[in-house]
Amino acid sequence: MHIALLDLLFLLIVDYVSFRFLFAPRNCLLNFFLLQIDYTGTEPSSPCNKCLSPNVTSCVCTINFTLEQSFEGNVFMYYGLSNFYQNHRRYVKSRDDSQLNGDPSALLNPSKECEPYRRNEDKPIAPCGAIANSMFNDTLELFLVANESDPTPVQIPLKRKGIAWWTDKNVKFRNPPGKESLEEKFKDTIKPVNWHKPVFMLDPDEDNNGFINEDFIVWMRTAALPTFRKLYRLIERRNDLHPTLPAGQYYLNITYSILFLWLCAHIEFKRLSLSYVSYVTYYPVHSFDGRKRMILSTISWMGGKNPFLGIAYITIGSISFLLGVVLLVINHKYRNSSNTADITI
Repeated sequence: MHIALLDLLFLLIVDYVSFRFLFAPRNCLLNFFLLQIDYTGTEPSSPCNKCLSPNVTSCVCTINFTLEQSFEGNVFMYYGLSNFYQNHRRYVKSRDDSQLNGDPSALLNPSKECEPYRRNEDKPIAPCGAIANSMFNDTLELFLVANESDPTPVQIPLKRKGIAWWTDKNVKFRNPPGKESLEEKFKDTIKPVNWHKPVFMLDPDEDNNGFINEDFIVWMRTAALPTFRKLYRLIERRNDLHPTLPAGQYYLNITYSILFLWLCAHIEFKRLSLSYVSYVTYYPVHSFDGRKRMILSTISWMGGKNPFLGIAYITIGSISFLLGVVLLVINHKYRNSSNTADITI
């Protein structure tokens, strides 16, 4: 009973901290900032609406916004997707971990779990599977308008490396072994159907290319819920005397990449079947009522904002507390009854 009460007390402490984290005022130690910009473009008034036209061969849309308060410390840039079911069983299984770990035999003979994205044009696909095939590929750039008298924008440096988990980067994902160039290692494979360039051209930096490209690694870690965000870039603080992102006018440039439509395969996953459609469009979300977002966030000593965890902890803690009270009452009642029966005998 004492152990159960200690566990209950621990849950209540966790819930209290989570509650403080959820509803903490801006001037406390849990101070962090969060900005979300939706650039789906389905609304006619959106600057990105022009990029949805099938007749557009290349497209860049610009969204202006204002930071009311400066962002201190390191800033994390995420992309967010809604109504995207990365947690579907067949979608999650559609990969070959041996291939992603650099196994030469799996590179040329991928797992059957990758079907129908296992082979194309009589060559093995690298990386194979539906997860890799649907990799997010919008390009996001951030600019600061320094002042009204000088409208020349200043591009915010975005760090591409350091966004993936260390274990993923150094253990789970490896390029095929050998001293030859990365292009030579992948010469007998073909790029995924929806990609516009092969895996060995993802980044000019050799330490961030191929299967160890961090954008690719982040995407391959599937989300548990249909609305999610994934880390896209880091904005590091370079001067302690100035904020990382000062308050002011900014604009976001989104460059849309052309790819084959994989959406029909995604919808078919929900019906437990697959199909392939071979006409060209941009990264599609509007057809399944999805949304795309760019998110800027800072973190506190407890991490970034995550309302789901706080709400889940409070809910589970409240249920645990009620169950603890009920069990305490039952134990007290029947223990007294048992003691009375023993005395009578």
